[in-house]
Amino acid sequence: MAHNNVISCLLLAQLLLLVVQIGAKVPAIIVFGDSSVDAGNNNQISTILKSNFKPYGRDFIGGKPTGRFSNGRIPPDFISEAFGVKPTVPAYLDPMYGISDFATGVCFASAGTGYDNATSDVLSVIPLWKELQYYKDYQKKLRRYLGDKKANETLSEALYLMSLGTNDFLENYYTFSGRPSKFSVGQYEDFLIGIAGNFITELHGLGARKVSLGGLPPMGCLPLERTTNFMTGSVCVEEYNNVAREFNGKLQGLILKLNSELQGIKVVYSNPFDIMLDIIQNPSSFGFEDAAVACCATGMFEMGYMCDRLNPFTCTDANKYIFWDSFHPTEKTNKIISDHVVKNCLSVFL
Repeated sequence: MAHNNVISCLLLAQLLLLVVQIGAKVPAIIVFGDSSVDAGNNNQISTILKSNFKPYGRDFIGGKPTGRFSNGRIPPDFISEAFGVKPTVPAYLDPMYGISDFATGVCFASAGTGYDNATSDVLSVIPLWKELQYYKDYQKKLRRYLGDKKANETLSEALYLMSLGTNDFLENYYTFSGRPSKFSVGQYEDFLIGIAGNFITELHGLGARKVSLGGLPPMGCLPLERTTNFMTGSVCVEEYNNVAREFNGKLQGLILKLNSELQGIKVVYSNPFDIMLDIIQNPSSFGFEDAAVACCATGMFEMGYMCDRLNPFTCTDANKYIFWDSFHPTEKTNKIISDHVVKNCLSVFL
């Protein structure tokens, strides 16, 4: 009888081990995009668009400004943690990290970039095609580190996060470029959708099978945009929000197309729009006190893209604010949005 109990215990242990192994469906988080997901790549390039100084990162682990555009962690960090991988996803260009760190998660994102190459030119940041080149370089390093079989398995089981598009409209189309003379807003949306489709198709060819394509937030409600609307009481710019809604609808159409055409891929739509608009319209329901003004701000007009390292007006408690600076959410907001996205969009991969 004792012998049988030992066998039963061994079988149970093996079964539990198998469940744990099967449960680890996502061995790595791989990130492409803009400042909403940049973990610090811009620190290593020649651009004015950096956040590697205080007060950025003051609520991050160790109180360190890493180059994340927030007071603390950003969505890929929370998503990685939710999948049981690790609490932060490092930037690929950060010399503090190597392939042993990147094997379970890596960020290629660059603040200020977009789908359109002209967007990355505005502030001299990394274009999306270059992020893909870094990913190809990463693949080579991963194969040397893990061996072909294990590396290929990691690359196909990894969760790929994409978050960009806001800069294409706010920093490019509506601000600096000659794009409006070439495209109507609808045509520009279609142009960007084409780039997104080609990018994911190329990722699929390189082995990606689990992709989260992020939609646009209610970009007309960013403090920077509300300030430009001060003649009407600093309300959200509905024109920009409507563009975000329309573009997000086209992204969902693209996802249906990609899932039907690319063998073995699963692309999901991660929607930050509704939850973020809900937070902005009902701040007290989420424990916030201010929706229109950023924590790192003057409290009046938010004209700058980022915090100033000499800004004397930074709030004492970022958890009371939805936005950290005029463009980016606080860590608390990032956590709420990430939890929502994991539960409602990414749970298919858990």
